Amino acid sequence: MHAEPTEYRSLPCIRIDAEGATALVALHGAHVLSWRPADGRERLFLSERAVFDGRAAIRGGIPVIFPQFGERGALARHGFARATAWRYAGIEGGGAVFELSGDGGDPAWPHPFRARLRIALAATTLALALEIENTGDDAFAFSAALHTYLRVDEIAAVAIEGLHGCDFEDSANGGSLHRQHDHDVRFDDETDRIYSDVVAPLALVEGERRLAIEQDGFADAIVWNPGQRLGARIGDLAADDWRRFACVEAGQVLQPVVLAPGESWRGRQLLG
Repeated sequence: MHAEPTEYRSLPCIRIDAEGATALVALHGAHVLSWRPADGRERLFLSERAVFDGRAAIRGGIPVIFPQFGERGALARHGFARATAWRYAGIEGGGAVFELSGDGGDPAWPHPFRARLRIALAATTLALALEIENTGDDAFAFSAALHTYLRVDEIAAVAIEGLHGCDFEDSANGGSLHRQHDHDVRFDDETDRIYSDVVAPLALVEGERRLAIEQDGFADAIVWNPGQRLGARIGDLAADDWRRFACVEAGQVLQPVVLAPGESWRGRQLLG
């Protein structure tokens, strides 16, 4: 694996190369902007209207959600990690490592912590591992997710497999609770579901294409697409962008993690 500094839309980035595959990671948010396996086909969706000002969250790719998911808390939506500059720490254990730490001096999040995102690349796979450590003297609770935008040709032709029998919270319909009875998840309109206790491997299927999705450490999987009506109201999406992606996120949302001083937690998502 080789990594080197570069830029994208004036943002400092790290380009990772391994076994003919490439990934591009912005230091802003430790945000994976691009992933091309050895076959050269882009697997992540990145909006052409995404903002790259070094302050706003970037629409698409793989945002890191920490320490709050959505609006489930007092912080800004999805927390601060995705809109904060991380530090590239080099290659360790076969992966490129990015770090973010806080000393507890922020009144909005008065908890010392260290976050590490390890990105491992191979010819056909991309693995991301998020590690959170409590470096303070008091316990704190947090939620986290890898908000993965997977590129598709047409959302109407996409199915997500592996969630049959799982319970889910339907965020698009007032947070009502349901069980997944169908074999796969289809996208007919706005879809925003948090599936709990996910253990089986998932897969995104579009025609003859199949992308395997695995996770560990993360108990939940979030499946999201805004649909046409909501998509039209999202300023950093073009009119038909909602048709070009499916978010399949590894998350720890419904049961936040509580870390005692000195403890750490780890969650991982593998694509390929």
